[in-house]
Amino acid sequence: MTRRIWWHIGLASTCILLLAPVGLALLASLKSPNALYDNDPLPLRPTLANYHAALGAFPIGRLLANTIITSVGVVALQLCVALLAGFALVRFDTRLGRLILYGGTVAVMIPAQALLVPQFLMVSHVGWLNTFAALIVPQLSGCAVALLLLRTYIAGIPESLSEAARLDGAGTWQTLWHVILPLLRPGLVAVGILVFVNTWNEYLWPLLAAPDIPHSTIQVGLALFSNTEGANPGPLLAAAIVATLPVLVAYLFTARRVTDAFMHSGIR
Repeated sequence: MTRRIWWHIGLASTCILLLAPVGLALLASLKSPNALYDNDPLPLRPTLANYHAALGAFPIGRLLANTIITSVGVVALQLCVALLAGFALVRFDTRLGRLILYGGTVAVMIPAQALLVPQFLMVSHVGWLNTFAALIVPQLSGCAVALLLLRTYIAGIPESLSEAARLDGAGTWQTLWHVILPLLRPGLVAVGILVFVNTWNEYLWPLLAAPDIPHSTIQVGLALFSNTEGANPGPLLAAAIVATLPVLVAYLFTARRVTDAFMHSGIR
């Protein structure tokens, strides 16, 4: 019992240390400019002036909409490809399929920065700069993790269910749609939120693919906002909090599924 208590104390302390910067940023965003550098971390006179300044001086709404569309598009594209590929690798376990699986494992170890130059040349040649296509389609190259996770989920589904569906006359697509997909929903949600968070936090690729602010994402906008509001960090903190809330809420609702996805996949 004593060991468990100390274990929970350690976990609680770690959570507090991780959440402390976000909490301090939230409290500071509610302070007036004169009180921002005082010794008291709590805002004695809370104000939303920084939020009004951030929303009025910068197109945060447009940037958030662009980021949501980009993140949802990347999630949909990666899940679709990873689902079909994972099902094929499990259903048709051939030597070629194992080679593709090994290739996906190797692809996880390739840093995304190594693909920036060919991806940028591709979107430039086809005229996709400052479009959602440039923000979404090239990020399909990062679907190796989604493929490995979904394949692990599909491999854990009893083969007897697919055999029973085939005995009833179901084809490959019918088996995938009516048998595999309903059982795979927890895995799809877990992988989807992982891809969503990763895409939301992406900075370098949106900076190259959509350098114009009206077409870019919130991370690029925050970087530019930090340059223009460097002497007044209050609005910058408010903008950062606004940018963090959507992905934080999404993660809180699906945190358990994300943890289960890693535990069942064997990836730490």
